Amino acid sequence: MEPDLDFYLQPGLMTALPPEIAAADLPQDIPQLVRLTQNALIHIFWLDRYGLKLSEARKQEVNIRSFKAKYARMLELDPIPFSQERSLDRRLVGNCRDFSVVLAALLKAKGIPARARCGFGTYFRPKHFEDHWVVEYWNCKEARWQMVDAQLDALQQHALKIGFDPLNLPAYKFVTGAKAWLLCRTGQADPNLFGIHDMKGLWFIRGDLVRDFLALNNIELLPWDAYGLIAKHESQVTEADFLLLDRIASLCLNPQDGYSEIRAMYRDTRDLQVLPSILY
Repeated sequence: MEPDLDFYLQPGLMTALPPEIAAADLPQDIPQLVRLTQNALIHIFWLDRYGLKLSEARKQEVNIRSFKAKYARMLELDPIPFSQERSLDRRLVGNCRDFSVVLAALLKAKGIPARARCGFGTYFRPKHFEDHWVVEYWNCKEARWQMVDAQLDALQQHALKIGFDPLNLPAYKFVTGAKAWLLCRTGQADPNLFGIHDMKGLWFIRGDLVRDFLALNNIELLPWDAYGLIAKHESQVTEADFLLLDRIASLCLNPQDGYSEIRAMYRDTRDLQVLPSILY
């Protein structure tokens, strides 16, 4: 197996399988793994669409980082087996990042190389690039990385009028943080079209670029985790920082070719290394 495929087969801190879930009991079929992911989670921004009114305490579940910790909370909500159907109000509150973390964990457990990607979806609002996470898995039959949006269940597909297969997401429908950065740095796109709520601009894209880079290192931050290059105010970003960010983006644009340098850059660059307080 190629080094990058072997690396993305290995679980990280966020994608390690909880001991209560036996990999042998999980389906191999991608649609069923996506269905299990959707059965585990409910998106915090879609609660009203599902007819749910949850407490503020329940909504704080979106801050749980790892799959292991998520599953521990799921068992507190309802101690049924992972594969058993959960009622909507007993699903863990999460967001797009959490759907991607859980699916990546399940894929890795089944021996399928997988990685989360941070960037922007084009299918949530017209003429807007919405902050979003998806999953890529290695399709061995076609020898390519295939993109999946595990968040888009039947209700969301209908509401958003999705006209593509979320299990085979066309590349032009999702713009990685790396691609967004390069498009805006070269004047090919307007940074103010990228973001979420009232947060937008090149500073926001910078955060998604670094989170995408970290995801390619098997580290999936929460969307609001900030440190180092992510946390710097725009006025503090130096020319050297911009050159580093440009290099990161060029590597992450084609991770298969840039894999070795992506791993080395994380290992050797202090400003990119995640603080232990964030990981645990």
